[in-house]
Amino acid sequence: MKVKELKEEERPREKAIQYGVNALSNRELIALLLRSGTQSLSALELADKVLALKATLGELGNASIQELMCIKGIKQAKAIELNAAFELCRRIAFDKVMHKEQIEEPQDILEWLNQEIGYAKQEHFLVLFLDQRNHVLCYRTMFMGTLTSASVHPREIFKEAMQQGCAKIICVHNHPSGDATPSDADITLTKAIQEAGKMVAIPLIDHIIVARNTYISFRQKRLMD
Repeated sequence: MKVKELKEEERPREKAIQYGVNALSNRELIALLLRSGTQSLSALELADKVLALKATLGELGNASIQELMCIKGIKQAKAIELNAAFELCRRIAFDKVMHKEQIEEPQDILEWLNQEIGYAKQEHFLVLFLDQRNHVLCYRTMFMGTLTSASVHPREIFKEAMQQGCAKIICVHNHPSGDATPSDADITLTKAIQEAGKMVAIPLIDHIIVARNTYISFRQKRLMD
């Protein structure tokens, strides 16, 4: 059934106007982004196919343009528009982090971290650079791939830290497996970064591992000094 054949109060756009977008289901929100369907599928039916691409919304948010274009009825223009919407969500989440007066707990940045790398297919190693008040100045992706103490060198981290003029750092990386448990390599790397930080008076205040909707904080687990 085409969207225009639905009762007016059941159409996503009209429903959003009357009740607000927070009243819409996930499929209705996707349908609004798509704007139209195909000759054989309504926008809502096409939205169902988009949602079926991944098991969770978090994973869908990390879908590439090429993956989206594998859905019958999603051509490049629609794939780019969806991808842009997902990217905007990540930027909004980071903007919230940037406007926090200070980062006190991992939960203060978890929403953004989950969107940014929580569902990524390969490991990403990020460093957040903080001022003396624990306010985030910026972040950098220092490495993508399989993490080892050789692939992520403390020298490069603190070279960037000094260029940013920061007072402290938080390291973050993801486990694509979905298990946030630190590996021996994670623990070794954390100790190396912590020792290097002591030498340049820029302390590592936490190392957080995210894995989909779970996380582990080295500081909370007392895995660092």
